[in-house]
Amino acid sequence: MKILMILTSHDELGDTGEKTGFWLEEFAAPYYVFKDAGAEVTLASPAGGQPPLDPKSDAPDAQTDATKRFKDDTDSQKALATTHKLSEVTPSRFDAIFYPGGHGPMWDLAESKTSIALIEAAIADGKPIAAVCHAPAVLRHVKGPDGAPLVKGKKVTGFSNSEEEASGLTDVVPFLLEDMLAEKGGIYSKGEDWASYVLEDGLLITGQNPASSEEAARMLLAKLG
Repeated sequence: MKILMILTSHDELGDTGEKTGFWLEEFAAPYYVFKDAGAEVTLASPAGGQPPLDPKSDAPDAQTDATKRFKDDTDSQKALATTHKLSEVTPSRFDAIFYPGGHGPMWDLAESKTSIALIEAAIADGKPIAAVCHAPAVLRHVKGPDGAPLVKGKKVTGFSNSEEEASGLTDVVPFLLEDMLAEKGGIYSKGEDWASYVLEDGLLITGQNPASSEEAARMLLAKLG
């Protein structure tokens, strides 16, 4: 199994002057699910190199077994520091794609023509895509083989409006993920705030929040058989 994990390169939280990026738990938990299953994991980002880490995800109260494992894993830290440039990745080499969240993807990956083309090519080839928390933003402009939005008529989830409000960022993000997925024709649903909630519909797997990242990764592995 060859899995491509795509992380954000965006580090500015709107006009707040604060930093954002990828959410550590949403990278580390799936990464080790894949590695422990024997998968070959390749990391990529729009700019290549070290993707920005959302500092809030590195706070003491945000740590999990997976994030602690990552902090003791120098080989994996080196892999993260040297991500491939997304435009130089050959999508046909991979069996599946996983997008960790954090607020960063709402700015760069949501609008990335490279990412959009990569997802469309993967879906056309029958390969599954998984995205958690804010990462379903990458589906904003993606179309299915029929030319309609990929999420149209599909069961999807992602960071909810109530979770965004609790984070105090409703007026900071470029769009509300829950609203966007519904506007594109997705059949959006959510579980309890901050609890794991993952949906699978065809080749698309989406998770609601950081707690959903490990379950989404396991669902992706099951898809690969």
